Amino acid sequence: MTSDGSPASRAYPPETLEGWYALHQVFRAPPSGEADIPQIQERSARIFESQGRGWSAVAQLIGSKSDILAVHFRPTLEELATVQAGMRRLACTFELELTYSFLSVTEAGLYHLTAQLARDAATRNGSVGDREYMADLTQRSAAERENPHVQRRLYPPLPPDMPYVCFYPMSKRRDAGQNWYQLSLDERSRLMHAHGMTGRRYAGRILQIISGAIGLDAWEWGVTLFAKDPLDFKKLVTEMRFDEVSAKYAEFGDFYVGKLVGP
Repeated sequence: MTSDGSPASRAYPPETLEGWYALHQVFRAPPSGEADIPQIQERSARIFESQGRGWSAVAQLIGSKSDILAVHFRPTLEELATVQAGMRRLACTFELELTYSFLSVTEAGLYHLTAQLARDAATRNGSVGDREYMADLTQRSAAERENPHVQRRLYPPLPPDMPYVCFYPMSKRRDAGQNWYQLSLDERSRLMHAHGMTGRRYAGRILQIISGAIGLDAWEWGVTLFAKDPLDFKKLVTEMRFDEVSAKYAEFGDFYVGKLVGP
């Protein structure tokens, strides 16, 4: 951690941009038999057709204690509630058991921008959160949101040629000596930039969707990956675990891997 006394050397939270709300649901087939995947897909498609913006997808899980992963992205929590109600009816019809769910919202963390605004505030003898800081934040956040790359992160498309999906939740450590939330803005910005560069090497092979869940669920983030080749999940996650930010500060939940069913 830096100790020069400037705002960017302190443990302020990064500003973030948010997009669609996300709901991940995991279902298990009844003990009496296997899940009727084609019928479930057909029935779920009818549920999703009339629900406006956003999208949903259903995957058959492989190598899991459960059988189905349903992924939903919608503009509002209320629209997710409608999806949830429809999926509850579908689960009753096919005797599916909901074994896990995860609520979050697509997120772009503005680590570098937040650190720069903090340094600018110190230069003019201001403070983080003062009037000039908030005016600059509003202007520059709006510009960031219009960036096509950020738009794809906040409102991600369902890739037409990546049938394999992987989802896992994660959090940052808060242990003594390994507390992510006590690192400076500059240090977190540096670590996240290096982490992002690893992901960029898989552009075109993996679509990565990051969703924030602090205050919404037990884990702090959800990671949803789509790929043409499921081996790329293994390769990407392995590389990222060697990044300093993961090696020191990341905790991971269960991984769910499967293949999309139908359009």
